[in-house]
Amino acid sequence: MFNWAKSTLAAAVGTQEPIYGPEAVQPVGKNAGEPAYTELTKQNLKWASLDYTNVETQSFYIFTEDGHIAMLQVLYSNVAGLRVTAQFNCKLFYPNNEKPALWASNPLSNYGFDEAHQSFHADSVSVELSEDGSFYTIKAAVSETSLVNVKFTRTAPGFMGGKNGTTNFGTDPKQPWGSMHHHFWPRASAEGSIITKAGEVKMNGRGMFSHALQGMKPHHAASRWNFVNFQSPSFSAILMEFTTPPSYGSSVVRVSGIATEGKLLIAGINGEAKHTAIKQDSDNDWPEPTSTSYNWVGKTEDGQEVTAELAGSLGPRWDRVDVMAEVPGFVKAIVATAAGTKPYIYQYAPKLTIKVKVGDEVTEEEGTLFTEATFIS
Repeated sequence: MFNWAKSTLAAAVGTQEPIYGPEAVQPVGKNAGEPAYTELTKQNLKWASLDYTNVETQSFYIFTEDGHIAMLQVLYSNVAGLRVTAQFNCKLFYPNNEKPALWASNPLSNYGFDEAHQSFHADSVSVELSEDGSFYTIKAAVSETSLVNVKFTRTAPGFMGGKNGTTNFGTDPKQPWGSMHHHFWPRASAEGSIITKAGEVKMNGRGMFSHALQGMKPHHAASRWNFVNFQSPSFSAILMEFTTPPSYGSSVVRVSGIATEGKLLIAGINGEAKHTAIKQDSDNDWPEPTSTSYNWVGKTEDGQEVTAELAGSLGPRWDRVDVMAEVPGFVKAIVATAAGTKPYIYQYAPKLTIKVKVGDEVTEEEGTLFTEATFIS
């Protein structure tokens, strides 16, 4: 009976894979002849809703004028083609992390998509893309602690890395067994509110949007992640970086971009995230970052060289998320033993100054960084 349970769990969450080598991953934008990036159209904003193991999310990050940081997220997942679930997540950080973040995560019922698969709906939740593809309307009344009504409008072009935003996994590139893709709106404006039990919190400000698909078991795709979302009056800089497990050669995959109002300055697959100082987390032995540096490099449409740097202390940790906190203890123990998996997300939101050089012109500007360092296996 226990062996049957373990084999069923392996089918759902996966056990450790053999060593395939770095040749078994084809990073986004690395195929010959691919562009550095491709601007998004409305057609690119479809939900894939795959029928095998995957996790698909649409996440809206908002930096409000009065210092709140919010994340609104629809999470759609399929485990081994056996069970499909949908969840609405709302996280609200208070200015300067002055009190514990509000967190609401609610399973959804009667969920689905419109005919074009570009808008999502469920009981008491809707995430609708406008007719012209320029804004989303997010409404959620699924939690008594956070009633959401937000309009989220793109203010610079969206993009994906390479030709189609996709990293493929598999020993035969023509028949991949897994994939990962990301689409971004790096710069947007937000308006509306989240009504909490303590009152209304205005969502007026700026933000970024990410549509992500992990078309395989998440811990088989990546062992570590860095996510960088910097917003200032003139610049929006994002960097998504993940490292594959040793089974795929611990390969590093990146997508990055910098936007200003109305245009993309640069976008592509270049850049780097470094943890320049760490401390060991005594609770789980992960090397928690305390200082970091990030860089971007690229060319504008007219050929000017662009570099950007963002570095400094992360300050106090805003949150540490135990991804498997809701999993029953015996399942967590099996997963940790079988797959070496103990995922934690470390979240920070310091004020930092970005240094952007376009040609010979250098601009420095302070803004807010929201960053996550994720350790999985």
